[in-house]
Amino acid sequence: MNKTININLGSIFFHIDESAYQKLKQYLDAIRRSLSDDPQGKDEIIADIESRIAELLSERVKNERQVINETDIEEITKIMGQPEDYAGSEEIFEEQPHSSKRKSNKKLFRDGDDKFLGGVSSGLAHYVGMDTFWMRVIWIALTPFTSGMTLLLYPFLWILLPIAETTAEKLQMKGEDVNISNIEKKIREEFADISEHVKEGASEFSEKVKNADYKKYESQAKSGLQDIIATLGKIFSAIFKFLGKFIGALLIFIAAATLIGLVIAGFSWGSFEILGFGGDMINFPPFIYGSMIPFWLLGIFFFIAVALPFVVLFILGLRILSSNVKSLSTTTKLSMLGIWIVAILGLSFTGIEFTAQRAHTGSDIIKQDLSVAQQETFTIKMLENEALSNKMRLRYSEGYETVFDGDQKKLLSNRIRFNIKHTEGNVAKIKIRKSAEASSRLLANNLAESITYHFDLTENNLILDGYFLTSIKNIYREQYIDVIVYIPEGTILYLDASTYSFLDDVKNFQKVKDRDMPKHLYKMTNESLYCLDCDENDFGYNYDPNKDNFNLQIDENGIIIKLSNNADSTAIKINKTGITID
Repeated sequence: MNKTININLGSIFFHIDESAYQKLKQYLDAIRRSLSDDPQGKDEIIADIESRIAELLSERVKNERQVINETDIEEITKIMGQPEDYAGSEEIFEEQPHSSKRKSNKKLFRDGDDKFLGGVSSGLAHYVGMDTFWMRVIWIALTPFTSGMTLLLYPFLWILLPIAETTAEKLQMKGEDVNISNIEKKIREEFADISEHVKEGASEFSEKVKNADYKKYESQAKSGLQDIIATLGKIFSAIFKFLGKFIGALLIFIAAATLIGLVIAGFSWGSFEILGFGGDMINFPPFIYGSMIPFWLLGIFFFIAVALPFVVLFILGLRILSSNVKSLSTTTKLSMLGIWIVAILGLSFTGIEFTAQRAHTGSDIIKQDLSVAQQETFTIKMLENEALSNKMRLRYSEGYETVFDGDQKKLLSNRIRFNIKHTEGNVAKIKIRKSAEASSRLLANNLAESITYHFDLTENNLILDGYFLTSIKNIYREQYIDVIVYIPEGTILYLDASTYSFLDDVKNFQKVKDRDMPKHLYKMTNESLYCLDCDENDFGYNYDPNKDNFNLQIDENGIIIKLSNNADSTAIKINKTGITID
């Protein structure tokens, strides 16, 4: 049973037991003695300290019957600091112009108020003058480069470094002067934090606080499981915080790189084409060409459509890294959204227009007989134009190349597909089909007809252009040329190496692939080509040399039976005139 005393501290009434009162009185007397040599301001300092002690005690009292005990006083004095913290601080009241203030040097402590495990990183951060978060990042980043030595160094420092418990030690940890002004400032900050935590805790655990036995609660240590759970919670919290900062930095990097790239592109060689100052048009997206919207306006729409989302990402990254970055106003957000929607609508309209311009496919077909001497070898080769093209090698390509045909700027394309087929009769033929796409069939036909393509037959040598020319405005209109050469049965054919990439599924008995057909001799049978000088390595995997081909045809002209085995073939015709065997 303890005796209780009623006291008035800082104009606030308290019930306090006798032992706690003696401890509080000794604490205040010790502070008075530490200020006894300074007659100026001593009463005001003591009154202010008492007022703060009263405020801290009032936060701990949950009902008017609660009695302040020794545990409460010990916790308050721990927060306020020991009397020796105030030693020498009276020098701030001296008015002599030549008196000097005693400043405490910065010392290395562990920060118990901002600790993840032991407060080592936060203490080091205060000592070197940097943010605690980045100090922890440095510890993690150095781990793989030091072969894990930082993991051993951390507990070593945890043991050696003392924790900053008193107000003076906390001020020394941050390199601040140990005087009344800083002590009061520190006390106010700690009091504000404690007050906030107490208010939040009181709203959630008010019943537990009212009925709590503080002595028993203070003396009861946390269980090992609670410590593990608390530590794991801090670890996951730090990991998520680090990931958040990393994501913020990544967003800033990506957004900044994209925006810088767009700005550079705006002043690059390609952008001059949009403004009409030259350049190579094929560097721009397909839907730009032939659009009703001017190039310069499409360029602005494209820049806005790409840049604005990355501007938002850049601001988002800044806000993730720093809470001091303010959000954009509602007016600014709505204005940016409106501008972005207008840009998207402009590009969408152009895309729809571009799709409509390719709605129909048209063609222009050229047929011509070829005077080929069957007793001589018929050679086919593709020709390039080195005066127009800068390509190192002639080959099929889906792309376009900008060239100058005299003073006219045109597009050069190698979209040519070449095939060889059998024809009835003794006359070789060539069929050239030029195709293109446009908004109507008539426009597509006219566009296909405007394509420039040549071939020439000289002394049993068929020379085909390996390219065609078209207007610069007709880019991305799916323009192709299909060349089919029809050869009579028995004709000997040689394919030049230049036809390598232009051959398009040419049928032959040995199933030789298109890429392996050039530089070989072939004989045209009544169905397809037969290679005369190919070896087994050139044959297709599904070729069967022993397989006979049988073809039966019945129509109003009679019955035709064709039998073939490799290059040899037989045809039996049955009609009104009788039976004919070839």
